[in-house]
Amino acid sequence: MAASIDSLLAEISDIEDPIEELKHLKTAILSIPISTLRDSVTGDRFDVIFSLLSTTEREQIELCVDILERLLVALSPVSLAQDFREALQGGLTHHAEGVKILALTQIGRIVAHPEAVTEILNNDDILQEVIHCIGGDHIAVAKQAILSLSKLSHSKAGLDKLFRSSLLKDMKDVMEISDIVRYRVYELVVDIASVSDISLGYCASSSFISQLLAELMGEDVLIRATAIEMVTGLAQSQHGRQHLAQQGVMDKISNMIKGANTDPFSSLYLPGLVKFFGTLAITDSPQQVCEMYPAFQNKVFEMALDPDPVMTGVALDTLGLVGSTVEGKQVLQKTGEQFKAVLVRMSQLAHLGATEMRVRSLDAIAQLLNLEVEHQSEDLLALTESWFLLLANKPMDMITNICTQPFPELHCSGLRVFTAIAPQPWGQRLMIGTPSFMEFIVDRSTGKTKEAKDAKFALVGALVSTSTAATILGSRNYLQLRTYLREGAYYVAAVAAVSTDGAE
Repeated sequence: MAASIDSLLAEISDIEDPIEELKHLKTAILSIPISTLRDSVTGDRFDVIFSLLSTTEREQIELCVDILERLLVALSPVSLAQDFREALQGGLTHHAEGVKILALTQIGRIVAHPEAVTEILNNDDILQEVIHCIGGDHIAVAKQAILSLSKLSHSKAGLDKLFRSSLLKDMKDVMEISDIVRYRVYELVVDIASVSDISLGYCASSSFISQLLAELMGEDVLIRATAIEMVTGLAQSQHGRQHLAQQGVMDKISNMIKGANTDPFSSLYLPGLVKFFGTLAITDSPQQVCEMYPAFQNKVFEMALDPDPVMTGVALDTLGLVGSTVEGKQVLQKTGEQFKAVLVRMSQLAHLGATEMRVRSLDAIAQLLNLEVEHQSEDLLALTESWFLLLANKPMDMITNICTQPFPELHCSGLRVFTAIAPQPWGQRLMIGTPSFMEFIVDRSTGKTKEAKDAKFALVGALVSTSTAATILGSRNYLQLRTYLREGAYYVAAVAAVSTDGAE
């Protein structure tokens, strides 16, 4: 196998127009399993393919990239670092986007390997070029560079190299290129800081975090809108949240929400501020966040009733996220009439809104109503039932009508609402009490897409998995559901052929 590939590589090196031979080589390589390539291919002749990248012929470059992607992955990271370091470094400055991504991907493999990474740590030139790729025109190249540098930071030696050498100045110089590039570097910093408290310390001591927070609190509303996304990313980790709390960031963002009513440009950054607290609520404690920062909860309710679809959409997503937890449900219930008004608004949007808003409303409703069996206390079951009954005079009919409309995304979202209430005894009683509903559940002619079939299967599974289903739904319905589940989501009943031999 190796001999045949080596011979093809040798043939290419002797041909003036190699495109046809490259096509043959690509076909041959793609037909060989990676495991076989690892055992049979050496890197001795790869220089031939690398040399053919020195052209402006687009098809030739793309063929070489496809071939090298397949061949290089068959080599160990140590072999890559020792034998192709210069070739990969050359790829970082190539004019073609695909070549840069190829080089960055392979460098990412090297820096993630504990032995191979030493070859890169001792070569500032390569790492400088990787950093410079963050500032390039192609977002895909920048993303790959960020990923490779993020992998490098997973070791102390990598952190020292990035933050305690001349590379730190390179990163700060790249940030000066533009606002867009500066936030790419912040993205890298947040990725690194999220790994551990130690890595966050490197980022903080290099002033990246304080600079980001200063931009969040600055006067430029567009910059503020982007900065809050980065800070929300930092809040995903516990040590990140602790650092932000120590810097008083939560109080400052709460004050920004309070002051939004007097800022004519607040619509640009307010959704991001609300998402930030939504992240805090779901990762820490909904009750604690809502009690400590009441401005957040009040603003979410206000936004849910706002005619601006951007504001409403963010509020729906946030309420669904907060209300997906038991504690979140209890916090929302304590607000009484405030949340009831929001539920009615959700129902109106689910019934009459634009398609995207209907889907987001239904998904939020499904999250609010979902209650796992282990959490089904008498009080919580009464809570979810009361919320469902607030949606309409006949909420079962309303959701069923949505499920039967010719819009796949609405169909699936409606089914998710039913899936949320399916494990709850009151939901099962409503289902069996709704004429033709059990027939609708097992009717495979509704919903032709894979997503619709999966959503219906999930609903059936949610019903059958409960201990109350057989008793409440009755043995006949329960057995039908068990049969549906056994047959699978994509079952198609065989249609018997009717013979017409001899017919007139």
